[in-house]
Amino acid sequence: MTGTPYAEVIGDPIAHSKSPLIHGFWLKALGMEAEYRACHVTPEGLGDYIAARRDDPLWRGCNVTIPHKIAVMELVADPGGVRSSIGAMNTIARDEKGALIGTNTDAGGFYAPLGQSDFSGADVAVIGAGGAARAVLFALSRMEVGSVTIHARNALKAMGLLAGFGLKGQVRGMADALGEVDLLVNTSPLGMKGFDPLVVDLDPLPDGALVYDIVYNPLETGLLKAARARGLETVDGLDMLIGQAALAFEIFFDAAPPRDRDAELRALLIA
Repeated sequence: MTGTPYAEVIGDPIAHSKSPLIHGFWLKALGMEAEYRACHVTPEGLGDYIAARRDDPLWRGCNVTIPHKIAVMELVADPGGVRSSIGAMNTIARDEKGALIGTNTDAGGFYAPLGQSDFSGADVAVIGAGGAARAVLFALSRMEVGSVTIHARNALKAMGLLAGFGLKGQVRGMADALGEVDLLVNTSPLGMKGFDPLVVDLDPLPDGALVYDIVYNPLETGLLKAARARGLETVDGLDMLIGQAALAFEIFFDAAPPRDRDAELRALLIA
């Protein structure tokens, strides 16, 4: 086999992705002869993409972003039961027998910045009910939170997510007012470059609430600006992005990324 091993991130759109910068930084830091690329894949082209990479011995796998996290589950094996647990895949790789398998590193990436905080019994609001929301809800179910309110366009879908993850709570519309929650998480693409802004009134949140926006482009979203203006604690999208990327990096390249250089990486990402 000749050539350089590589992994990719796929999505539609994909030009905004910072994953190549993150993985490229780690590959260079470790002196590894490998590449990480961005590949624009439309919903119509997802099947062809997977079929083409299946037979490429240099391809180590891919991260999966909007809008493919659910559709890709039908195209790869699921040895870890991700389909029945989280219900969305963000990482595809090749197992030791050469078969393509899917997993999800979003849940671990979401949880990592919250690991030092205790949210057991806390009331939570989640904006969005897509693939990213599934990973967040999975993590919340393991954190033993209290009530979860999902703000979504599709109420039936959101109610199904609450039931599927064994969470008690309720469903509200996207434009409905927030409740007095301890943790607010935006899992939707609203506020991301190229998407509509997320318009939400944070007044109902108590002073000790934490606002977590998984959007990372722009890093300073309108939601986080409003939260900081209120003096609320915040977590930005880079924390989750770097956390999930670190888990995927080990899967793709069989090496641990140099997390002791996270400060340097964050500076590079926001430059």
